Amino acid sequence: MTNHNDTPKTLLEAVTFFSDFEHCRHFMVEARWPDGVVRCPTCGSERVTYLANARVWKCYGKHDRPKFSLKVGTIFEDSSIPLEKWLPVVWLLANCKNGISSYEVARALGVTQKTAWFMLHRIRLAMQTGSFMKLKGEVEVDETSIGGKARNMHVAQRRRRISGTGGKNKTAVVGFVERGAQIQTTVIKNRKKRTLQTEVEKNVEAGPALYSDELKSYGGLESEYAHKVVNHAVAYVDRQVHTNTLENFWSLLKRSIHGTYVSVEPFHSFRYLDEQTFLYNQRKLDDFGRFVAALTHIVNKRLTYKQLIGIAQ
Repeated sequence: MTNHNDTPKTLLEAVTFFSDFEHCRHFMVEARWPDGVVRCPTCGSERVTYLANARVWKCYGKHDRPKFSLKVGTIFEDSSIPLEKWLPVVWLLANCKNGISSYEVARALGVTQKTAWFMLHRIRLAMQTGSFMKLKGEVEVDETSIGGKARNMHVAQRRRRISGTGGKNKTAVVGFVERGAQIQTTVIKNRKKRTLQTEVEKNVEAGPALYSDELKSYGGLESEYAHKVVNHAVAYVDRQVHTNTLENFWSLLKRSIHGTYVSVEPFHSFRYLDEQTFLYNQRKLDDFGRFVAALTHIVNKRLTYKQLIGIAQ
């Protein structure tokens, strides 16, 4: 994607670079059509012509949507925000380890907080890459609960959402990490044995070394895995047996939720989980590399505002 020597390397350079629509167009074309052949998103035809003044393509296929822009068929579709603003926000979210507040984005772009919030969730959808590959080698598994801290909430929010202590009213999540490689995370309904062991079988190839804490729900995995347990009441590390990689990941996730996002509704938890999972899995790339990694997953993904707030369409 574009000569790396000509591309931005910092946020300041990115804002300047993408202020030129032609730079946005070249990047989007390469992200959407890596082979360089522009195709109609409606019919797939290559018989298209670019109309420079209108910044759209015209398709000569026989259908009722002959004209299409770079946004059609992507997370940006039906947005009035120009790409000159969208792409720097993608850069920001792809490179801010602790997340980026919708209020901060709103002030920077001159849009409402509601619009900025919607933009960030659309970008998180692009970060939701998923994987059908099972982990192998040395694999850690651990679970935790996420949600905003009660002391950070408005009193009305606190009364509505907090009805107990500990993990009550929070979202349970489980993570798997192949040491030195990738992490996979998902929201779970509870920490019961059937739930957790189903996720283990779904995410981890049978046979490898599997490390967990002493939670009883992991009992019985020895028949399929080289399962070893570290008792946190005694020690956090027993030679190579530990879950510290995932503990560090949970720390980053909770720091972003408590420090940046403050109050996260349970039904949006998986979106913030996807964001941190993406950042971890792309940790070895530089800022431009992470930006490109996010941009290559924008196609054929759509999130409307009604879908976001849970209103059926």
